[in-house]
Amino acid sequence: MYSKIAIVLAVLTPPLALAHHGGSEYDMSKTVVFKGKLTHVDLINPHSWLYFDVPEADGKVSHHRCEMRSVHVLRRSGWTKENFPVGQQVTIEAAPNRTDPDSCYLETIVAADGTKMDRYGQYVKAPQGSGVQEVRGPIAPPKSNRPARLPSGEPNLAGDWAPVQLVMVNARGTGGGLVPLDKLGDYKPGDRPAISFAELTRQQSSGARLYGGTELTETGQQAAKDFKREDNPRFRCETTSILFDWTFDGPVNRITQSKDTITLEYGQFGLKRTIYMNMKEHPHNLKPSRTGHSIGHFEGDTLVVDTVGFSPGFLNPPVRNSEQMHVVERFTLDPAKMALTRAYTAEDPVYLKGKYSGSDTILVADAPFNPGKCKELNFIDYSKTQKR
Repeated sequence: MYSKIAIVLAVLTPPLALAHHGGSEYDMSKTVVFKGKLTHVDLINPHSWLYFDVPEADGKVSHHRCEMRSVHVLRRSGWTKENFPVGQQVTIEAAPNRTDPDSCYLETIVAADGTKMDRYGQYVKAPQGSGVQEVRGPIAPPKSNRPARLPSGEPNLAGDWAPVQLVMVNARGTGGGLVPLDKLGDYKPGDRPAISFAELTRQQSSGARLYGGTELTETGQQAAKDFKREDNPRFRCETTSILFDWTFDGPVNRITQSKDTITLEYGQFGLKRTIYMNMKEHPHNLKPSRTGHSIGHFEGDTLVVDTVGFSPGFLNPPVRNSEQMHVVERFTLDPAKMALTRAYTAEDPVYLKGKYSGSDTILVADAPFNPGKCKELNFIDYSKTQKR
C-alpha cells in the first residue's frame, strides 16, 4: 500500500520536490570530497546545514557548508546535534552547488574515527556507546496503547501522528527515487526504484498538465508559469497549505480532540487549525486566513471537515489559491492499524478547472511533536557572505 502512496505523492508534487530537495541547484551527477574541520551545525527547517573549514594548499582556509534534510526528519532518523561535535576532523562527500562553490548537498559525512552517516540513513547509538550504528528501516517502530474510541464512542483521533518517511534506497541520496522507509527492506542497496524524479518529470512533460487530477484555468496556468522558487511560502518559514504540509517531508503532527473542537497542529512550521464541531454553518464576513475556517461533523466513523475563508496563497506550488477556495477533508481511522487516512478535495474557480483531489495516510508517530526552529538559508550565496 505505501509503495503506491509514495508514487502518488511524488506524482502530485514533482516541481516542489525537485526544487526543495536540491534537484535544480545542485549537480547530482557529480560528487566532490572535502577534508576539514567541522565548525558549526544548524539543525533547522526547512533544511539543516553543516559548516566546515578546509585547509588549502597555499595555507589559507576556505569555508564551506552542506545542506541536509529538515530537522524534524533528521530527529526521526536518529540524528542529533551530539553527532556533530565542533572541531572534529571530517570527510564530506557531496554534490556541488551549480553556482555557489562554497555550498553543497550532503551525501556522506565520515568522522575521524570512521563513523559514517549518509543523508537518508537511520541511526541508533552504537552498542559500544561511541558513535552510531545504521538501521535499515525505521529506528523505533511506534507502539501505541491508545484506545481506538473515546468514552463518547467517537473515533479517538488525539495524539501525535506522522507519515511513513520517504527515503532513497541508496542512503547517500543518489541514484533513484523515493520509497517508504518501512518498505526499504524490499530493496537491496544498489536497487533503483522504477520511478525516479527524472522519469516523473519526463512523464509530466507530455500532454495536459494535471494537478491533483485537474487542469488549471488560464489564470492558473499563467500563475504557474510565473512561479519562482522565491515565491514558495516554505522558504519564508510558512506553511504552504492545509493540504500540502500535512504529510510533505515527513512531519510529526498533533491532534487534540474535545467535544466542541478538534485542533490540528502541523509539525514542520507549527500551523494550527481549529475544527469547530459545534457549528452547522460558517460565520458570515470571515476574515481570510492561511488556515481558513473549518467546521466538522462525524458521518459514522468518518470526520468530515469543511473549510472556507482562505487568504490568497498556494495550494501546492506552483498552483495558487484564491479567497474562493473551498476544501473538504474526510478523516477515517483504521483502528486495527491505527492508521488515519485523509481524503480531500479542493475547488477554486479562479485557478482550478475541476476538483483537486488526493489522499494521504499517517500513523502513530515514532517521535514526539516538535515543529523545531525554522530559518531559510538556501538563498544565501555562501561564497559571497562573511565567512564563519
